[in-house]
Amino acid sequence: MFARIGIAAMMYSYVIRNGRIVRQDKDAPLADAIWIDLIAPGKQETALLRDLGVDVPTLADMEEIEISNRLYREAGTDYMTAVLPGERGDGNRVTMPVSFILSPNRLVTVRHHSPRPFLTYPERGERSTLGCSTPHRLFLGLVEEIIARLADILEGSGRLLDEATISIFETRSARGQGDRLQAALRQVGREAEAMARVRLSLLTIERMLAFYIATIDEQPESGRLRPVVKGQLRDVQALEVHADFLGSRVSLAVDTTLGMINLEQNNTVRILSVVAALFLPPTLIASIYGMNFQMMPELDEAWGYPMALLLMAGTAAATWLVLRWKRWL
Repeated sequence: MFARIGIAAMMYSYVIRNGRIVRQDKDAPLADAIWIDLIAPGKQETALLRDLGVDVPTLADMEEIEISNRLYREAGTDYMTAVLPGERGDGNRVTMPVSFILSPNRLVTVRHHSPRPFLTYPERGERSTLGCSTPHRLFLGLVEEIIARLADILEGSGRLLDEATISIFETRSARGQGDRLQAALRQVGREAEAMARVRLSLLTIERMLAFYIATIDEQPESGRLRPVVKGQLRDVQALEVHADFLGSRVSLAVDTTLGMINLEQNNTVRILSVVAALFLPPTLIASIYGMNFQMMPELDEAWGYPMALLLMAGTAAATWLVLRWKRWL
């Protein structure tokens, strides 16, 4: 299930003027709009759309994973739902469903968070491949903007992954190396999560476009729309391959980071083991002479204490030489 967020209900309506997308005033007739963007619609917004013959799905309906609930046609209107990354009201990144309701007269989008393409597309909709003069061209232009945004996210994740990988393989002093590796591991984990969200979005967009192209022959300008849809499908598939490639790099980076952390821990354990080995023979000698048996004549001799010290130092030095000879140091 997707996270619920406290976001105020909003509704934006747009018309086409001089080939550009222009937002209508609040008191403008809603029936004139070619695109209506609903954000967390309430009962009032749902009632207004119902008067236009549009049945607005609830968030629970949009969250259903069955294809029949996300992609269907009702009374000549296509209902298509895709999962897109975006931000919620508190600024945190989430991945939530967005419904595209496409009818012959208008496009209605229903969302409960803020994917960036919905903010940028009205400013440059006329520069999309087919423009924005009809609801279907408007829909494909918005999908084109979404695909471009997902490509930007993957590109940004790739750059951050490059930086994290360089940090992992960079040779530095042992001081602070553990903190650096842990920071790199956290960075790789964050980018892996972002790529997983993009991968899910690409999958749902691919299904949505496949559903759309299956009924595109019913449209008067299907000859113009079909090549664009096929091109977008190819773009989505290419991004899926790129996301898989980045996923393999994430696995390599995680394995490498964990390996470097293990090596650092092994070095620490090795140093402690060497110190323990150096002090083991002197400890044995000290333990022997600490038994306080009566028949230990050197205990009563003046040279007994220096002899024990020299014996302990000699065994420690001999142990150190053996470890060096074995190349364990």
